[in-house]
Amino acid sequence: MSTDTQTLRPAPAPSPLLARPGAVAAPEPDATVAAHYGDPLREQRRAVTTAVLVDRSNRGVLRVTGPERLTWLHSLTSQHLSQLAPGRGTEALVLSPHGHIEHHLVLADDGTATWIDVEPGSAPRLLSFLESMRFMLRVEPGDATAETAVLSLLGPGAADVARAVFGPSAVPGEAGGGPAAGTAAAGSPTAAGAVTTGPYPVTRAAATTDPTATDPAATGAAVGGPAPLIRRMPYGLDLLVARADLATIADQLVGAGATPAGLSAFEALRIAARRPRLGRETDHRTIPHEVGWLPAAVHLDKGCYRGQETVARVHNLGRPPRRMVLLHLDGAVAAPGTPVTAGGRAVGFVGASEMHHELGPIALAVVKRSLPADAVLVVTDPDGAQVAATIDPEAGPEQPTRPAGRLLHPHTGG
Repeated sequence: MSTDTQTLRPAPAPSPLLARPGAVAAPEPDATVAAHYGDPLREQRRAVTTAVLVDRSNRGVLRVTGPERLTWLHSLTSQHLSQLAPGRGTEALVLSPHGHIEHHLVLADDGTATWIDVEPGSAPRLLSFLESMRFMLRVEPGDATAETAVLSLLGPGAADVARAVFGPSAVPGEAGGGPAAGTAAAGSPTAAGAVTTGPYPVTRAAATTDPTATDPAATGAAVGGPAPLIRRMPYGLDLLVARADLATIADQLVGAGATPAGLSAFEALRIAARRPRLGRETDHRTIPHEVGWLPAAVHLDKGCYRGQETVARVHNLGRPPRRMVLLHLDGAVAAPGTPVTAGGRAVGFVGASEMHHELGPIALAVVKRSLPADAVLVVTDPDGAQVAATIDPEAGPEQPTRPAGRLLHPHTGG
């Protein structure tokens, strides 16, 4: 399923949160963070009822500075980035010349730099590509993984926890907390093709004035590095924090009411929401249409980037060769990367699979487009045993239906 350009290496150093009581390391490529802290199903339930803190410090982070950074990134990716406003974030893809997905980028611009977090181990490969495309432009890309880490707050209480630690204006999209949530409606992920200022609000947490403060309810976190950058995502809040402050900030968030949760909880909720992940629900042939990345990561009216012809042609014809589906499994999770079979013939592959606290064992899979929705399927569990699987009958997230009619016309500002 993988090629050299798709293999994702884990970050070299384990997270300090792996030393916490009950922590169990996740499998590759996430082995530097915890899969869970002793009770993954309880962690999931708390993620949908209260607030949890998920250590995602295995992700790579790039920092791009320079006055031409946004127009440069605009020309290299599938997203409209030339008008990404300060205090905004979005998603983008780097595609091959044939339209296959090579990188998935989650961005946040703070007005001075554009921060990009990517899959574990892939930051050096992305940086190499960006360096090769610099030419004489005024841009400075760099790998910030060693200095910057990603944490995520999930659940209905996530904003309360962030406000308790970082101050009343810390949550982006709220009054006083950066751009209001509704100010970029035309650029929301469900309106692919609209010129966007960025659908994800971003704010910089207020720095503490008392570096010796230990009260987690105090305004501002007591940290030594730069104040965290907070980005509101569809699933919760992402925090880009100084890696040296990772343990301190985690303690403060837990002290303010967040329960530690492992990546297993994050992945189970991701699977149920049908959100793809590079290297799990993708292989070297995957195009954006197959895994539902058009709404969030592709701008249908821009051109001038690698793979645009494939994006336009497949979108306008509506015939991607495969599609991503949610599978319900009979009694056991499936082994990632193993085949999905129907009548003894391979019809796709399993992406990620987890035990969900309500749905039971589930998985995302990429299967042939022509596969009937009621097909009797078989997958393989981690021990090699066969497991029956059925496709969830509900439709996945809404996909854009408007044509990519202006995609290849340079006068549109692509």
